[in-house]
Amino acid sequence: MRQAVKTFQKVMSQFPVNKSESEWKAILSPAQFAILREKATERPGTGPYLHTKDVGIYHCAGCDAPLYKSSTKFDSHCGWPSFYEALPDALKIYEDTSHGMVRTEMVCAKCGGHLGHIFKGEGYENPTDERHCVNSISLKFKKE
Repeated sequence: MRQAVKTFQKVMSQFPVNKSESEWKAILSPAQFAILREKATERPGTGPYLHTKDVGIYHCAGCDAPLYKSSTKFDSHCGWPSFYEALPDALKIYEDTSHGMVRTEMVCAKCGGHLGHIFKGEGYENPTDERHCVNSISLKFKKE
C-alpha cells in the first residue's frame, strides 16, 4: 500500500495545482489530507453531504474546482454521496488495483485529490448507469 501512495504522490506533480505535502497539510484537515492526498476512505454513513438535497455545486475541498451539479446526485444507499455524472473535464480516471481488486478511481483534474471510485452497470436508474461514490470530506458544497 505504501508503494501505491508513493506512486500516487509522483503522479500528483502533474496537475495544475501542485503543492508540497507540507503545503497541503497547512490547508487541509488531517482527515481531508488522508483522503485527498493519501487515498484513505471515510467511514460509510458519516459524511456531511450524504443526505444533502440542496441545489448547488459540489467542489473539490482541496482546490475548490467545481466537480458535480447537485442535480446529478442520487441516493444509492451505499453510505457515501453518489453522483451519476461529473462536470465536463472535472475528473481524471485511473485504474486502482489496491486491496486485491480492480476499481476505477477518480481524482480532481485540477489538483489530483482522491475523491473516490466509479462503479458501472449496477442497475441504478440514472442516465449513465454509473455511481460515482465520493468521500464527503473531499467535497465542499456551494448553494446556488
